Amino acid sequence: QRARAALRERFLRLLGRARGKRARFSLWSGLRVQGELGAADVHCGALQVDSLRTPLGVERAALLRWGDVLEFSFSLE
Repeated sequence: QRARAALRERFLRLLGRARGKRARFSLWSGLRVQGELGAADVHCGALQVDSLRTPLGVERAALLRWGDVLEFSFSLE
């Protein structure tokens, strides 16, 4: 349980550092999108993303479900 708590803390710190930064998301469907990470609701399982660039255009704000996200990355600089 201690290891699980440590991993959760590291994950939450990562989300805190990512807030407001440009991020790339790979979805399980194979789609790759980009946007500015706004907030994360770990209890409801969603990421709020601003200026989400998709193949169909740009969404001013959107929610990505954690279950749809394979991975995401952002620059630490």
